[in-house]
Amino acid sequence: MIRNEIKKIIQKAAKIKDEIKVEYPVNSAMGDYATNIAFALAKKENKGPQEIARMLAEKILSDKNAKKMFEKVEAAGAGFVNFTMSAEFVQAQLKGVGGETPHINMGKGERLNIEFLSANPTGKFQVGNGRIGFYGDALGNIFKLAGYKVTKEFYINNAKNSNQIQELGKTALGEGEKYLTPYVEEKIKGLKEKMMRLDPVNFGEAGFFLAQEIQKDNRAFLEKIGINYDAVTAEEEDLVKSGLIKKTLALLKKKGFVYEKDGAQWLKTTEFGDDKDKVVVRSNGGHGYYLADIAYHQNKIKRNFKVIIDIFGADHQGHVGPMKVAMEILGYRGKFDILVSQLVQAKGGGKFSKRAGNIVLLEDLVGEVGVDAARFFYLAKSLDTQMEFDMDLAKEQSAKNPVYYVQYAHARMQSILAKAPSSKKSTNYKLLNHPLELNLIKYVLRWPEVVEDTAKDYQLQRVTGYAYDLATVFNQFYRDCKVISDDENMTEARLGLVWATQKILHEVLGALGISAPDKM
Repeated sequence: MIRNEIKKIIQKAAKIKDEIKVEYPVNSAMGDYATNIAFALAKKENKGPQEIARMLAEKILSDKNAKKMFEKVEAAGAGFVNFTMSAEFVQAQLKGVGGETPHINMGKGERLNIEFLSANPTGKFQVGNGRIGFYGDALGNIFKLAGYKVTKEFYINNAKNSNQIQELGKTALGEGEKYLTPYVEEKIKGLKEKMMRLDPVNFGEAGFFLAQEIQKDNRAFLEKIGINYDAVTAEEEDLVKSGLIKKTLALLKKKGFVYEKDGAQWLKTTEFGDDKDKVVVRSNGGHGYYLADIAYHQNKIKRNFKVIIDIFGADHQGHVGPMKVAMEILGYRGKFDILVSQLVQAKGGGKFSKRAGNIVLLEDLVGEVGVDAARFFYLAKSLDTQMEFDMDLAKEQSAKNPVYYVQYAHARMQSILAKAPSSKKSTNYKLLNHPLELNLIKYVLRWPEVVEDTAKDYQLQRVTGYAYDLATVFNQFYRDCKVISDDENMTEARLGLVWATQKILHEVLGALGISAPDKM
């Protein structure tokens, strides 16, 4: 990647091995890349950052290889060093664009587990679940591009002795109404004959059976909207019946972190900074939600995942700290991150089917706007901020709608390539000297850096933003640079640029789980 090459050049010039931050200047007139390393070096060298920046710029330009790479390297502002790539270097890089990103290997094949959308198995997915589902799916794709061996995982809270399964069982047997939505009521009616074979007082068994049937519908819906998993773990089958919960409790006791109080068993989480200790076994002898989650993560550790990422809903914010404590108690030495998805509110877009109170179902939202728009709009906002889903804009079939705008750009590229004259000429990218041509090449070359940054900080809105910017820069190029003309050599060069741009945009959309249409 270009940015990594610049980092190496700076390290060589400054004679340091420190990690260096290289960013894109907000104003493109300031160059293609910039670094603030002079501020850090000024403290060590006891010199002003502006002087350090000037010295660095001069030293970098004295290197023959760097001189070919850059048109300008200059000190700017209070101590920044700005880099402008040379046209010759940029043109040469275009030859290496093949539409894939095999050269990003920050993951180095490490096993990574990302678990998301583990909704309670008591009904259909809501709009908030959609944000978690699309986010986890796309982030998993980014990790794959970044060189990790990724396992996307779905977890089902379906233990027969859990409160929610017990309550679902009461609903199924007509002894309660906590989960009695029109969908669940219809489901129960359809399963009436099978329900009659169940023990009428065994709420756990009835709830477990109904949850399984609901999950069949949910998994079918997820596949329909392009969310697929590599692994599924079910609490009852994989944690309870396997004995893993008992083994995990025994392990915690062996470590000396469990004590009894008021008939229940507690984990000493306060020893790790928690505000109060947490129950792991209730006074009735049933395991708590916390113990099940600890056992589940112990299972992940045993499966040798070096990176474990969970995505929680906003209602599980309070579970973040205890889970981090649990991983510390378990002795996990890998990377463990928990992301929390904030609330989603849908606005406009017609009449939703409201199955229960004011709940808006994900299937209704997707039915209104389509999978592609749903994905793009969800992913365009940072996960840790509340969002308002604009249904009317998502349905707009015009350039006002960002996903339509990006997909239309991809279709336009395909249309150009379909009209391309057949040629056996070798492409001469040195002809691409127009500012808009060079700008487009630079944006195409940024994609590996976008992948690397997103795999580091999980900010998927960077990817949707890049897709939109790439489409915009392409449209500017298309407006001012005629691709197919009487000049065969220029036609060949510009077609090569269109081809490379389409290949990258296709990969970007694929990472987001959005279709890349050839026609609109």
